[in-house]
Amino acid sequence: MRAAAPVPREKDYVAFDRHELSEILKVYGRMVAAGEWRDYAIDHLPDRAVFSIFRRSSEMPLYRVEKNPKLARRQGAYSVIAQTGMILKRGGDLGRVLRVLDKSWLSVAE
Repeated sequence: MRAAAPVPREKDYVAFDRHELSEILKVYGRMVAAGEWRDYAIDHLPDRAVFSIFRRSSEMPLYRVEKNPKLARRQGAYSVIAQTGMILKRGGDLGRVLRVLDKSWLSVAE
């Protein structure tokens, strides 16, 4: 009798869990209500998960929220990256890392 062939397994990938996505979408929702942001994209890659934030869907993302588990013990698994590629904030607590996005749209009134 012949054994069944092993089922090919899908490649592993990193994803945001429900709690993490809820934290990100709270900030995103506030900024959409303020009229600053209009679109987003979620990418699940083999080494990291990325939540990209757009002003318009045809543009480059304004910000990227990345989860990279390989960096969890060193600099923290979460980071917010600006459109220029500059890392605005990095850390192990997603809520603290996302605070940089709440402050970034506030400006001093002249």
